Amino acid sequence: MTEPAIDVEHLTVSYGPVPALLDVSFSVPPGTLVGVIGPNGSGKSTLIKTILGFLKPDVGQVRVFGQPTDRIKGSVAYVPQRSAVDWDFPVTVREVALMGRYGKVPWYRSLSPEDYAAAEEALRRVRMQQLADRQIGQLSGGQQQRVFMARAMAQGAQVLLLDEPFAGVDAATESAILDVLRETKAAGRTLVVVHHDLATAAEYFDRLLLLKQRVYAYGEPREVLRADLLTQVYEGRLRVFAQVLEGGDAEERGDEGERADR
Repeated sequence: MTEPAIDVEHLTVSYGPVPALLDVSFSVPPGTLVGVIGPNGSGKSTLIKTILGFLKPDVGQVRVFGQPTDRIKGSVAYVPQRSAVDWDFPVTVREVALMGRYGKVPWYRSLSPEDYAAAEEALRRVRMQQLADRQIGQLSGGQQQRVFMARAMAQGAQVLLLDEPFAGVDAATESAILDVLRETKAAGRTLVVVHHDLATAAEYFDRLLLLKQRVYAYGEPREVLRADLLTQVYEGRLRVFAQVLEGGDAEERGDEGERADR
């Protein structure tokens, strides 16, 4: 059998006495594009940070290709939320992409022509090579997101974790980012993406993880985007097409708009 790209077993993570994740278990096969959905405060970002090894679980474990998180350096790349980045830092688009190569270079050696070529190729794939000399803070939000995707791709990691890459971007940029995700998946990489828009979740992802401290559902979109499950998780706080994909119909729940809370 092919070893899972990500294997999460009975994961519990707390901030003080309050659990952010409770007994979370799921497994992601290699080459899969997974969306993580759920309301604000449901533990989506906590899950990403725990997979990365930024947070230590109270109970349970995370393995990436069979290895614990403290042994996966370089195997996992991370694209943070835009709000977590200092966009005033004096760095160019090319320099951000090159950051993805630093983990592969010993401290005593300069970046090689191959490193520069990998960064340029990553920028080309996200369609940002023409802005390579632009300061990162001068870009639009969508362009900034694509540059950080280039950094992750330049790293050469087999697993990419993205925290709300579609938040705050226009439709054209969203389409461009989706193209990059699909191309990255086609190259054999595994992607886990925190996503807030239920309207596009079925279209964008192979599998969905419905999370609110614990896992309510995990599987193909038609198995997860069910009216009964969404009502439990969002507690009627959204007016959504809880897409019952068998019939292709929508069911409205609540009265707070068609998009779920992040």
